[in-house]
Amino acid sequence: MARLLLALRGLPLLEAAGRPVRGCAGSGGGDAGSLTRSKLSLSKADWQKKLTPEQFYVTREKGTEAPFSGIYLNNKETGMYHCVCCDSPLFSSEKKYCSGTGWPSFSEAYGTAGSDESHTGILRRLDSSLGCARTEVVCKQCEAHLGHVFPDGPKPTGQRFCINSVALKFKPSKQ
Repeated sequence: MARLLLALRGLPLLEAAGRPVRGCAGSGGGDAGSLTRSKLSLSKADWQKKLTPEQFYVTREKGTEAPFSGIYLNNKETGMYHCVCCDSPLFSSEKKYCSGTGWPSFSEAYGTAGSDESHTGILRRLDSSLGCARTEVVCKQCEAHLGHVFPDGPKPTGQRFCINSVALKFKPSKQ
């Protein structure tokens, strides 16, 4: 697994704004628009100081954590999942479910209204780094790679946001 992750680390990310995302099994449709300039931009050295090596690899270099290894996979507490890089709220525990895939899964991003994600902390973009089209999920505030979204989730959204635990910081609700 480690060799695979190292091999994947150097693959380029290709974007195709405005084109539908199609390709391999598990590729999501959705908005493949490009990102605007982030509000939070640090140098590589600053990100390396701020984050653990695994957080840096996943969020800044588009890596992934090993399946079934993340600290939030089985978290059932009530609260909010924030971006580990910039603290933006991303996903509510109310929309978390067990997908059996090995990563925390959510049916929608926090702030979604119907199919409108304009008030969420995430953006979607095309990821064809593995030779097939998938939909990458990134933090709108700092452009951190979070994971991917697939069209095989539960109703009513039919979405499965497959997110790396290491890209998240959980804040329990105050009871």
